[in-house]
Amino acid sequence: MPSTFRIPKAELTGLYGAVVRRISKKMYGEVPDVGYVYFHHKPLLRAVMGFETRVGRWKALDPTYKSLAEMAAASTIGCSWCLDFGYYLARNEDLDLAKISQVQVWRTSEVFDETERKVIEYAEAMSSTPMTVTDEMVAALLAELGTEAMVELTQMIALENMRSRFNSAAGLQSQGYSDVCEIPLAPASVGSRA
Repeated sequence: MPSTFRIPKAELTGLYGAVVRRISKKMYGEVPDVGYVYFHHKPLLRAVMGFETRVGRWKALDPTYKSLAEMAAASTIGCSWCLDFGYYLARNEDLDLAKISQVQVWRTSEVFDETERKVIEYAEAMSSTPMTVTDEMVAALLAELGTEAMVELTQMIALENMRSRFNSAAGLQSQGYSDVCEIPLAPASVGSRA
């Protein structure tokens, strides 16, 4: 389903528009729909792009845990654009798609180890309204990941909440990025939030 663009799709004009088109085409093959929305507010677009670039340099958290957490948060919120794009990024990072593809059905899937299940559960708990994070969840993950990785995990989930809520509110839908993935993304199970 194409994006509905509740916030109108901006025309990428001028030198800055040309730069956005060129960089996007090089990185993703096309301009992500979110770029058309952010282009209405260029200082905000620059701030988000700069922040996302810095976030990409964080390395305390295992990349698989990061991807599982982002996908679980996007699924909980129900952002099809974020699930599509997040799965595509996981593929490009050579993560285990047999695992990442199963996030929406993690409770019944047998591909996850105990730590991965805790990461997904924590991401869902942080992303639900109201939040359902418990002291026990945090303590168990702290013991397994360490403080620095736990801080990064918590921030990544919070960041995915920002992305997913923005994109969903703006009416953005899957653009088909994940269509290139060898393993299809498992659909949300009956009774799940997404």
